[in-house]
Amino acid sequence: MKRIGLLTGGGDAPGLNGIIEAVVRSLREQGVTVVGIQDGFEGVFEGRTTELTSGIVDGAHQKAGTLLGTSNKSSTQGRVEEFQKKFASLQLDGLIAAGGDGTFQALGRVIHGLKIIGVPKTIDNDLAGTDLTFGFDTACAVVAESVDALRATANAHRRVMIVEAMGRTAGWIALGGGLASYADAILIPERPFDRKALADFLRHRRAAGHRGCMIVASEGVAAVGEKASIAFRVPGSPQAERFGGFSEQLARWIESEVDWESRHVVLGHLQRARHPTTTDRFLTLMMGYEVAQMVRENDWNKAVVYRDGQVTRAPLSDLMKPARLVTPDHKWVQVAQSMGIFI
Repeated sequence: MKRIGLLTGGGDAPGLNGIIEAVVRSLREQGVTVVGIQDGFEGVFEGRTTELTSGIVDGAHQKAGTLLGTSNKSSTQGRVEEFQKKFASLQLDGLIAAGGDGTFQALGRVIHGLKIIGVPKTIDNDLAGTDLTFGFDTACAVVAESVDALRATANAHRRVMIVEAMGRTAGWIALGGGLASYADAILIPERPFDRKALADFLRHRRAAGHRGCMIVASEGVAAVGEKASIAFRVPGSPQAERFGGFSEQLARWIESEVDWESRHVVLGHLQRARHPTTTDRFLTLMMGYEVAQMVRENDWNKAVVYRDGQVTRAPLSDLMKPARLVTPDHKWVQVAQSMGIFI
C-alpha cells in the first residue's frame, strides 16, 4: 500500500477542499493512503500530519478554505537539506502539492530525489503553465456580485463607487469581475491609467445623465508615472509589501478633481472566503481525478493543468515560470473597449 502526502501551500483559494476530496476519494479506490500535511511547508518542518479518511474529506468540496490549513510565510529558502530530511522522516512514497508561484518556487529547490505532482492554485489566475486556475471563477463571482449590489446605492445617491479587488501585479480578477458585472471602468496593474483621461471619462458620463458610476480596480494599480500604494508590510513573507489603499485615494481624488461624490469598498479576503462556484467545483473534481490517475500510473514530477479546454498533464517546470499577466491585446481588453468601458 502506498502512502502519498498532500499539502496545500500559499494563500487559500476556493476549490482547495475539492482537490483534497477528489484526490482522497479517487486514491482510496486504489488502496492508497493519503496523508495530509498541515499548514503547507510548516507541516513538513514540524512533522504535523493527519491521515485523510472518508469521514474527514467527504463533503469538503462545498466549503471554502482548506481543511489542511496553509501558510504563505514558510519556505525552503536556505533550508533545502532540512526539508529533505524532514520529508524523508514522514515515510511517504510521493507528494501532491497544490499551490501558487511561491509554493512551486520552493519545491523547485528540493525536487531532486522526490516524487511530486503539482496542482496550480491561485485566485489571481496569473500562474504560468495553465490557462485557468481554480478559485479564480469564484473570486470573479464575488467581484461581480458586489458591483451588482453596489450599483443600486451608487445610482440612488448619485455617486461613484470604487470596488477594490485583489491583484498585486495581475489584473485578472478585476478584469473578469468587472466584465461580468458590466462595470463602467476597470483599472488593472498591467495598464497604468491616465488621470486626465479618467477624469474626462467620468465628466462625460455624468453629463450624459448617468446617476452613478461603477469602477473596479486591482489593489496594485497605479496611474501613469506613479507607484502602487503599499498598505503595510509582513516581515518574513515572500511578498512582504502588501498593496492597498488605492481605492480610497482614488475616491478622494475623484471628489476633488471631478466634483462627483465617491465611495470605496475593499473586498479583500471576501474573494477567498466564498464557497466555490460550480465551475471551480468541476475543475477541481477533474484535476483531483487526473492526479489520482498519475499516481496509479507512477507518472511523477508533472503538473495537472487546464489547457485548451481540458485538464491535462505538463512538465512541473511549466509552473515555475514568470507570472502570466494580462497582455495589451488580450481579448477581454478588446471586449471592454468595444463596450465603452474605460480601461
